[in-house]
Amino acid sequence: MKTLRSLLFYFCQYILLVPHALLCVTIGALLPLHKRYRYFLAWNAFSLWWLRVTCNIKYDIQGLENVPPGPFVILANHQSPWETIYLYHAFQPVNAILKKELLRIPFFGWSLKLLHPIAIDRNKKGRALTQVLEQGQQKLRDGASVLVFPEGTRVAPGVEKKYSAGGAELAILAGKVILPVAHDAGVCWPAHQIIKEPGTIHVVIGKPIDPAGRKARDVIAEVETWIRQAV
Repeated sequence: MKTLRSLLFYFCQYILLVPHALLCVTIGALLPLHKRYRYFLAWNAFSLWWLRVTCNIKYDIQGLENVPPGPFVILANHQSPWETIYLYHAFQPVNAILKKELLRIPFFGWSLKLLHPIAIDRNKKGRALTQVLEQGQQKLRDGASVLVFPEGTRVAPGVEKKYSAGGAELAILAGKVILPVAHDAGVCWPAHQIIKEPGTIHVVIGKPIDPAGRKARDVIAEVETWIRQAV
């Protein structure tokens, strides 16, 4: 039954993706950037709702009162495709740091490109960090938050991977606070697996961290410790 429910989720999600993406790259492209989010991310809202209907996966959010006004740097753990869908939807306008190959995916990548993400080449780490710092500061100046997964890739629940300090360095240079976010999405929606487990995904939003006057490695160590304890 879980297999059938999971396949039904993917079938409708992707069937709707193509016409939605076509609207985004035609009509949506005519909209100013700050107005695109509402229309482009309707697919994210649908995916979260459809996931509950088909796979009985809900989510519970704690700490919404900690979300500060204005743009900030979001640092979150990365376990599943779920948090990318949710965080884009919850904190719009937000620009994510992602691998540039995603922008080549027909329909999905074309519409994603119109949201002006920070697309990096993970094989060129030096250049990638420069992009994150330069483009990230510009996004923050333009009023959009920046989403960073400091683990750099999806990590299964219970597995630990050292956090990169790039997101913390960006926050220091831009003079913006860090909003730490922890979740256990990989329990219900494991990465690289079709079958999903019914249940509730727990998301905890921590108190903003002001990195002013601190070293990036000390800031990221604090974020990493908090996220691991929250998870």
